[in-house]
Amino acid sequence: MREDEIDEAQIQAWADEAEAGYDVEALRRRGRGRPGRGAEPMQVVAVRLSADEIEALDAIATRDQVSRSEAIRRALAQFAA
Repeated sequence: MREDEIDEAQIQAWADEAEAGYDVEALRRRGRGRPGRGAEPMQVVAVRLSADEIEALDAIATRDQVSRSEAIRRALAQFAA
């Protein structure tokens, strides 16, 4: 079946699923977006970096096997200490 084709069997399966009902509490627990890192909401901060800075950041992140964001958080923690 192509993604732009929906047959009667698929429609019936969706209808059966909806009629059976959903566990609303389970859906609420699942939440949206990325999981939180703590009790307080996080903020996104945009930072402009040069190509050389990104290369250095990526090298550190690869070396430590972490994401760019985690590498930046670790650097900030060391800077603030």
